[in-house]
Amino acid sequence: MEKIARLQQIIDESSNLVFFGGAGVSTESGIPDFRSVDGLYHQEWEFPPETILSHTFFLKKPAEFYRFYQAKMLCDTAKPNAAHKKLAQLEEQGKLKAIVTQNIDHLHQMAGSKRVLELHGSVYRNYCVKCGSFYDFTYMKDCKGIPRCSKCGGIIKPDVVLYEESLDQNILKESIRSISQADTLIIGGTSLSVYPAASLVDYFGGKHLVVINRDKTPQDDRAELVINQPIAEVFNQIGK
Repeated sequence: MEKIARLQQIIDESSNLVFFGGAGVSTESGIPDFRSVDGLYHQEWEFPPETILSHTFFLKKPAEFYRFYQAKMLCDTAKPNAAHKKLAQLEEQGKLKAIVTQNIDHLHQMAGSKRVLELHGSVYRNYCVKCGSFYDFTYMKDCKGIPRCSKCGGIIKPDVVLYEESLDQNILKESIRSISQADTLIIGGTSLSVYPAASLVDYFGGKHLVVINRDKTPQDDRAELVINQPIAEVFNQIGK
């Protein structure tokens, strides 16, 4: 409780707070972290997730890519948890200036957050590689086999950053700007092992650095406050 009280105090003192989050924020909403071995991958998938979700694999084996993508990446049953909701509330209060997320599930927006910088894109945006036509989540979820454009027949690609692809430079710049201007940075639900995203926290030079994650992270020694608990559990105790 002492750490929760300190977190509350830091939030109360902050006027320019930025949240940097990863998969751990979404797993508590029921979205699986594909890096976690759940046994199914070994039985059902011939290749590891990191291989399937690569640019090369998408080009060479699109049918197998979409079989995995539709089965594992398109979760429409997840709902925002206490962390998503509290962050949206802090933004509404004017304290939280940006969410920088590695997640692609749109849960922050569903909770009401407006300023969400999606480093790895979103499964809710999909575009034809030929004509650029937009397709939504439902279209991709309902497709059988390789999703094709109804206008030109081109393959529809998720607006998701695959392995071997570069991050969107505008999102990257905006994330760096937000983090570098923050007086408080809360890192949550991420092991900070995915680069270049993880390196963005190095741009923080503000007053309070907080890490909320079940396991250790490379930023723990630098942080003023480290809470090794599930993030939704922690945020559920804030502001009451």
